[in-house]
Amino acid sequence: MSHPIVHIELSANNHKDSAKFYSDVFGWEMTDFSEMDYTVFSSGEGKPGGGFSNVQEGNPAGTTVIYIHTDNIEGSVAKIDANGGTMLGEAMDIPGVGTMFHFADPVGNRMSLLKPVEESA
Repeated sequence: MSHPIVHIELSANNHKDSAKFYSDVFGWEMTDFSEMDYTVFSSGEGKPGGGFSNVQEGNPAGTTVIYIHTDNIEGSVAKIDANGGTMLGEAMDIPGVGTMFHFADPVGNRMSLLKPVEESA
């Protein structure tokens, strides 16, 4: 079973300003989701994309969260726990995207599992 990086989330004081910076500098394509106060980017065909999450308590400036694909949230959570990781909150369903689950590795790096919606059935 492969567990590729599928999404990278960068903290931003203003997600629209950050989107403009990365678009202007690297030519990344942006999609704004105003209803979620979130902007996603595509860094190139077949390459991981990501999004900009607003700076807030628990998500300070400089925070990067890497999302790792899984087809089995429960199995991955069990392995994370057995190997010294820590679960951060509960699993969250994102309509049209899938299920995500934040965790910290043994050093404290915040990461997330992502089970895409097309595999949730």
